[in-house]
Amino acid sequence: MLPDQQLLRIPGPTPIPPSVQRAMAQPMIGHRGGETKELLHAIRPRLRPIFGTDQEVLVITGSGTSGLETAVVNTVQPGDEVLVVVTGAFGDRFTKICDAYQINAHRYDVEWGKAVDPNSIKQYLQDHPQIKVVFTTYCETSTGVLNPIKEIAEAVHNHSDALLVVDGVSCVGGVETKMDEWGIDVLVTGSQKAMMLPAGLTFIAASNRAWKVIEANQQSRFYLDLRKYRDNQLKDSTPFTPGLSLLFGLDQVLLLIEEEGLANVYARHRLMMEMTREAFRALKVPLLTSEIAASPTVTAIKPEDFKAEDLRKVVKQEFGLSVAGGQQHMKGEIFRIGHMGYCSPADVLQVIGAMEIGLKKVGKEIELGRGTRAAQEVYLNY
Repeated sequence: MLPDQQLLRIPGPTPIPPSVQRAMAQPMIGHRGGETKELLHAIRPRLRPIFGTDQEVLVITGSGTSGLETAVVNTVQPGDEVLVVVTGAFGDRFTKICDAYQINAHRYDVEWGKAVDPNSIKQYLQDHPQIKVVFTTYCETSTGVLNPIKEIAEAVHNHSDALLVVDGVSCVGGVETKMDEWGIDVLVTGSQKAMMLPAGLTFIAASNRAWKVIEANQQSRFYLDLRKYRDNQLKDSTPFTPGLSLLFGLDQVLLLIEEEGLANVYARHRLMMEMTREAFRALKVPLLTSEIAASPTVTAIKPEDFKAEDLRKVVKQEFGLSVAGGQQHMKGEIFRIGHMGYCSPADVLQVIGAMEIGLKKVGKEIELGRGTRAAQEVYLNY
């Protein structure tokens, strides 16, 4: 292994395209000058197709978690009753944010590794008509589950007056997202995953229904007040100092996405998911999620005859390959491979080849090349 060669295949932060790195290295400009105004003007309309919305997609300098907190603090206030659907660690984070703001959060837990059943949400809302907002996660990073957001939205809107707030941090930009058509009221994502940037920006959009609630909400907020971001962004400005280098990079990211085409971006992510899953099936290493619940951006694997942490350690030492471990009660039980953003089928083949050697070194009886061949066949037949 070369000492400065690192293969980053965790579900965020993800590798940065070289052209984006060059864009971020541009000389600094004044954040209140005409150049920044032109940059924001160019970026604004190009974010909307990624969200699948005609609404303004607001850009906040902050991590993905700041976006989740923004969604909470702008739509609810102390004493309000909300439903938090928890399918993993990041659904749990929504609960913790609500608790911090003295919001009465009903927690609906789903077994880790499984997607939420929209019918269960329908029933819960019928039994609890006082619920004002439903918080859920599109891709649950900790388990590699992609929840059926379209069907969840139908359940929420057909059986309640609640808003639907969706954490899309680990998949928006990598999977099809139709905020307006599906009826998502608030959608959040971050810069460091499928959006191919370093951490530091969060993107958030709200429906007309949500804006009425946001305008009337008496909850105190300052930096995370969406009204300030909307009013300033409509004038190609920001209420506070933006992360200008990240905005330079975002401009280039949007160009890369436009050149590839969103449909092709989504197809590439699905192909990488299928290559990864077929490879581990061929190697007889169990997957955590079912086919229908699997996310195109991250795959979770739950070994039975070797330790996940041993494999992670070996591939890191041998190849500089970083894959993620489990979180909370799944720590040490699973490992997770990110295949999102600046990642291609060639990268997946590299990861699978390294993993096969790692499996041998931890004592797993496999036929070398079997997983790689399975991934190759998926690619050839795609």
